[in-house]
Amino acid sequence: MAASNPPDSAPVQTEGFIQIVDVNDAVARHLIAEKRAVDFSTILGDTRVSSQKLGSGDSIEVSVWEAPPATLFGAPALPGEASGGSKATVLPTQIIDTDGRISVPFIGQVQAAGKSPSELAREIAERLKGKANDPQIVVRLVRNATSYVTVVGDVTNSSRMELTAGGERLLDALASAGGTRQAVDKTLIQITRGHMVESLPLQTIIRDPRQNVPLRAGDVITALFEPLSFTVLGASGKNDEINFEAQGITLSQALARAGGLNDNRSDPKGVFIFRMERKDAIDWPNKPVRVTADDLVPVIYRVSLKDPASFFVAQSFPINNRDLVYVSNAPAAELQKFLNLVFSVVYPVTTVIRSY
Repeated sequence: MAASNPPDSAPVQTEGFIQIVDVNDAVARHLIAEKRAVDFSTILGDTRVSSQKLGSGDSIEVSVWEAPPATLFGAPALPGEASGGSKATVLPTQIIDTDGRISVPFIGQVQAAGKSPSELAREIAERLKGKANDPQIVVRLVRNATSYVTVVGDVTNSSRMELTAGGERLLDALASAGGTRQAVDKTLIQITRGHMVESLPLQTIIRDPRQNVPLRAGDVITALFEPLSFTVLGASGKNDEINFEAQGITLSQALARAGGLNDNRSDPKGVFIFRMERKDAIDWPNKPVRVTADDLVPVIYRVSLKDPASFFVAQSFPINNRDLVYVSNAPAAELQKFLNLVFSVVYPVTTVIRSY
């Protein structure tokens, strides 16, 4: 990585504090890899939950079938009443308590939380063997109070979506909330799962099906409208704050949106990107690395468009939110400014003398 130290005339307190990095292909590739490090499918997993688990607060219904004539739960057949065929006995709906248990007659407390309805049914049937005559058990989830995801932020309707055994995915949750209120290319989607908080542009999630990950109970999905922008100053076509899409843009696109370099004033060798980077972003040229109170490193990336190879680098170098792009003036432009100032004073005086 080519890099240079600040000039000798720089104040002492800035030496080694601001990193100056000459941008080449290796630097651009490394920064691109850093931006692509967030991958929902890798970090959050792309495996569907095999079955829905019950939790404390869920309401369930237990139905018991027994082989006649002897039944433990059903009422005995009356005289003259046909006793052939089994009948279901539906136990009263129960709410799984804070300990994760329910109560079943003749067997007492049964752990329900953490099991799927079918797993709970098998356990109840196993414990009823020897008490009931060939028991068959069906457990039905009546009210889902624990298996859900929360969708908030810049969506049409913030909501809480119940999860089913079908295995809902990220875009299903956004659709259930009525979609996002802002344009797809200006929306960031953040997933909070436990202590993990990850985010990706919505456009990336739509374009890459792998990022449409299966959801887990307790996930919080937040749609964020974050208009990204960079500021361009110096000898460019216009000095302005320019918005760009959440998908991101490159340096070449940023310069084009700023009207390119001013042919009369700019120095193509002096295109600078001012940015605050993480301490571990790249291998910094100045050691030891000094950081701000936010644990960030002030860095100036320098690009020389006099080098034809830099045009290829500019097509891949990523622009970040709040970057400042500065195009320096050519030395001749400074002389031209001085001459313009002199002429603006001399010409009016000459005109007055001639008139007199």
